[in-house]
Formats: sequence, C-alpha cells, structure tokens
Amino acid sequence: MPPNKTKPKTNRGSTSKQRKNPGSGVPKAAGPASQRAKAAGKTVRKARRGGLDTNLKVTLSLVAIAIAVLAVVLVVNRDGGDDVPASEVAQTVVRPDSHRLSSAADGKVTVVEFLDFECEACGAAYPGVERLRAEYGDRVTYVVRYFPIASHPNAFNSAHAAEAAARQGKFEQMYVKLFDNQTAWGHKEQSQVETFVGYAGELGLDVERFRADIASPEVDARVRADAEDGQRVGVQGTPTFFVNGARYEQQPTYEALKKTIDDALAR
Repeated sequence: MPPNKTKPKTNRGSTSKQRKNPGSGVPKAAGPASQRAKAAGKTVRKARRGGLDTNLKVTLSLVAIAIAVLAVVLVVNRDGGDDVPASEVAQTVVRPDSHRLSSAADGKVTVVEFLDFECEACGAAYPGVERLRAEYGDRVTYVVRYFPIASHPNAFNSAHAAEAAARQGKFEQMYVKLFDNQTAWGHKEQSQVETFVGYAGELGLDVERFRADIASPEVDARVRADAEDGQRVGVQGTPTFFVNGARYEQQPTYEALKKTIDDALAR
C-alpha cells in the first residue's frame, strides 16, 4: 500500500497582516528603539526639507536677478538709437534724397516722420500733420521717411507706390492719396498693387512706367534704405517723429506737435 503523502506545512513567514492588531488595521506600537529611529528619521526629513527650502530661495533669487538683467537688456536694445551721437542722428534721419513735403528757407525747424502708409496710428496722426503743414507752410521743413511694418500686408507695396510716384515727381500727391484712402485698401490680405496703379492713373502718371517702377529692385532698395536708417536711430514702430534730430517722445497729436514746433521756432 503506498505510503500516505502528506503535504508538508510551509512557513510563509510573517506578513504585514500578521504584524497588525486584529481588527484594527494599524501596525502594533513600536518599542522605544523603534520610536527613537522614527524620531531620528523625522529630524533628517525636516533637515532635508529645510535644505530644499533654502535651495528654492536661492533659485528664486537667481531667477529674479536674471529677469532684472533681461529687462535692462531689452530697454537698451529698444532704445539702441540713444547711443548714436546727436550729430550722426541728425545726418541719419534726413538724407539728401529724403522726400520733403515742405522746406524752410532758414532751415531752423525740421520735422521728420518715419511712417507706414498702412499703419492705423499713422493714419490717425495724418490729419493733424496736414493741419500743421498748412499752418506753418515754408517755416518748417517736413520730411517723410519710409518704415514699412512687415506684419502689414501692403506696407511695402504702398511704400513702393509712393516711391514709384516720386520718380515721376508726384510723391506728395501719392502720399495724400494713400492716407486719404487708407480705409479702402489697408489691412487687406490681397495685394493692393492694382489699386495703387489706379491711383497713379488718377494722378496723371505714366501708368506703364509706374507699374514697372513699383516692382523694380531699385524702388525696393530705396524703401529699405529708409527703414535701415530708422533702425539705426532706434525707430521701433510708426509713426516716429524727430524734431531737429531729437526724437519726439509724446503722443503725435496736433496740439502736442504744435507746441514742440513752436518751442523750436522760439529758440
């Protein structure tokens, strides 16, 4: 008869369940040595937390310093033209070939505007500028410089149109035409070149010559040369005015510009 095969008992060892009080689900209270170990562990953890807090404070301080340095750099970059000598600024804001809408015989006051024909702020300043031009006439030299903003769909096209008209002696007429009709052609994603060709026809220009000039590399280079001069003297947006080589920092309202011009004339 085969011997009885009795399955041997195995010792599974102690488990977390076996170490718990019945029905409590909570581990048994530890002895004094265990309590001391726990207390030591808490002290270590607290010290570690303190170290983390200190490290965090140091990190935040470094971040704050970095932000402050960055802010200074941005201000310096924004006002990069402030480091250009005044004599160089005066020569840069007005070039021999710059477009003058009026010329003062005594040359005492020169107002320069870097503008974008599609810029709404330039359009808002335009009526006040025209009023000042009418009032001061040839007592003030008024100069227009191109500064097309790349985010405006037809900023370059409109500047090219003004320059193409200038090549036929009609810069001022196209300048007026573009601003008077800004709401009709401005901020349209499609090219407005044909609209500008229509304006050229209304102004009596040679339309075929105008059409060729508006697309020519020479006209584009002339527009970009103005914009580069603007960047050299710290122009960041439009309109930006200079009065006798000094940047005009106030809002370009009729009243504020008039006061600045009157002050310059009185000197």
